[in-house]
Amino acid sequence: IAHIGIIYFVFIIGLEIDPSSLQRTGKYAIFAAACVMFPFAVGAISGKLVHTYLAIETNKSSFLTFLGVTLSITSFSVLARTLTEHKLINTNLGLTTLSTAMFIDSWAWILLSMAFSLSSGNLPAIMWTMASGMVFILWSVKVVKPAVLWVSRRKQKGEVVGELSASVILVGVMVWALLADAIGINAVSGAFVYGLMIPYGPLGVALIERVDDFVEGLLLPLFFAICGLRSNLYSVSNVWAAVALAMVALLSAAAKVAACMSVGYLYDMPLNDRFAMGLLMSTKGVIEMVILKIGRDMEVLSEQAYSILVVMSVVVTIAVGPLLKLATTSNRGQASYQRRTIMWPDPNSELRMLVCVHNTRNIPSMLGLLEACCPTKRSPVFVFALHLVELTGRASAMLVVHDTTGSASSSDPQQLHKVPLGRSRHMIQALESYAQRAAGVTIQPLTAVSSYSTMHVDVCGVAEDNCVSLIVLPFHKQPTVDGDMQVINPAIHSLNQSVLANAPCSVAILVDHGLSGPHAVHHVAVLFFGGPDDREALALASRMAEHPAVSLTVFRFIPGDDSATLPSMRRYGSNYSDEVLTLEEDEENEEQLDEAYITEFRLKHVSDETVVYTEKVSNNAEETVAVIRSMEGIHDLYVVGKGGGSSSPLTEGLTEWCECPELGPIGDMLASNDFNANASVLVVQQGMQEHEMAAGMVEESPRKPR
Repeated sequence: IAHIGIIYFVFIIGLEIDPSSLQRTGKYAIFAAACVMFPFAVGAISGKLVHTYLAIETNKSSFLTFLGVTLSITSFSVLARTLTEHKLINTNLGLTTLSTAMFIDSWAWILLSMAFSLSSGNLPAIMWTMASGMVFILWSVKVVKPAVLWVSRRKQKGEVVGELSASVILVGVMVWALLADAIGINAVSGAFVYGLMIPYGPLGVALIERVDDFVEGLLLPLFFAICGLRSNLYSVSNVWAAVALAMVALLSAAAKVAACMSVGYLYDMPLNDRFAMGLLMSTKGVIEMVILKIGRDMEVLSEQAYSILVVMSVVVTIAVGPLLKLATTSNRGQASYQRRTIMWPDPNSELRMLVCVHNTRNIPSMLGLLEACCPTKRSPVFVFALHLVELTGRASAMLVVHDTTGSASSSDPQQLHKVPLGRSRHMIQALESYAQRAAGVTIQPLTAVSSYSTMHVDVCGVAEDNCVSLIVLPFHKQPTVDGDMQVINPAIHSLNQSVLANAPCSVAILVDHGLSGPHAVHHVAVLFFGGPDDREALALASRMAEHPAVSLTVFRFIPGDDSATLPSMRRYGSNYSDEVLTLEEDEENEEQLDEAYITEFRLKHVSDETVVYTEKVSNNAEETVAVIRSMEGIHDLYVVGKGGGSSSPLTEGLTEWCECPELGPIGDMLASNDFNANASVLVVQQGMQEHEMAAGMVEESPRKPR
């Protein structure tokens, strides 16, 4: 029964691999070749000594081939789950590793078939088995694949795969396993070839739905139990030979790391990424257990060798997790990309944005904001559109990457059919339609499936791994028909706060009040009180001002004479100390940076009639609120900084009435039901590492805690 489970499990693995993708790039093939040849050579060379000491009776060529295949293979399914757990699936490291593992899985079965052929030791039998295997594969391609494609086309036209068709295909797995076993290349290889013939699409999803839970939930655990029962460490009589074989297994893992380090150097991969990839390629799992069991059944491996290799597989796989976490953590700490903010010396460089959406209602407002950012071929915008889906039911957490053809790939293809991607496809179509019409816009659709408690990790991970400068989040409230703001999901509120606290770059929260469609934004207002968040908001608005259909008004609030001397004594009284003096020095530095950036902004737009700069004098919060209320009904979009005015006497007392602290005092007031203006609000928080440009020079200063 366990053997039947393995046959269907390997069939599912073959079904998940897209043979056409193996032809699209050569980089992964080079990685795969190095990851196979290096450990295969280590196993083959070192195995000569082990073969003699462990008293293995089978011929040496077959043993060396089996040992080399066992040490060089990578478990595709375990690797996918490891990448998902470490949030690496959408990184260059994750995509490269998965594609390389796909190559290795395909090559490993060819090498394994050669090992089966060599096990007989009879040259005519070897030639007959290899020739029969070639005919078997060709027959599968010419006969089985066209028939399966015909069934698959029916499925794509909307016809459900019936019980009879599905049963015939699944019974075909056993038939191909029997034929492969009869010609001498093992039943498991036949099931893998049969899985390759079936395209992973609607038909493949339907087949996986029928057998996945039964195979992985019931049959596969039986196989692992049998592997454990057949392992007998008491059978190891030659300790030195056992140590030698364990060292061979460790050396093969080190050889994979060395292979990835060498090839990665040729492709200019970061050092930590190369090391992490080597660790990932050393991952062992079900497939290696299958090969070891087959080798034991054919008596290619002795009981001692089998037991030692099973234990070493477990040891190596356990060691991969902590080492990988160390490597990726170190890598994320060191790989700080330069452009973490919108403020940047080169305004024409590409702006990379991560736009998050929860439902279709978020799409029009996000497209309106994207259009307002004035993407052009000279100043392009690269958008990562991330659809956030709550983890429910039987699905597992994953990050799904969509391509332009509408197909989706995931770190865990076996769980992909359990994820509701219907809404994602509608959103992707809207985004792609806009990208085709607009110049200078590139959109990469993604779907993140996870619980709301950990969803911020996915958002921040995608932003950091793709060098994003700005994350745009939808507000957790949406307007109703009568104009009030209604909470959509309280978990979104917590998600936005977590992203703001952990984001590696600038973050903006969009409060939508009809900001929909291209060319929907016409009148933009910036309320500038000072500070890094307000400077970041002004930088984004400055980019919007380049749009020919957008008019920009910048309101700078300046303390009046009555408030100029109040802050220090009012806030600190008699506790005026060195700490207060230091704080005042920091405030003076911020004021200098504000003044420098305002001057630069005005010089940039001095000849632009659509950009208006005005100063508003205010002495206290009441006057500030009155000035802002006088703007009601004039502007379509307000752009404000999250921390704007939070420590200013002009807004003193407003923070205590904040219903949504993540918007800051000004943003919260603009988004409240009390503010009657039917205008959208964009609240900006600058990234943790700001790059300032004052007086023509870039100054780096760490973000000060508030």
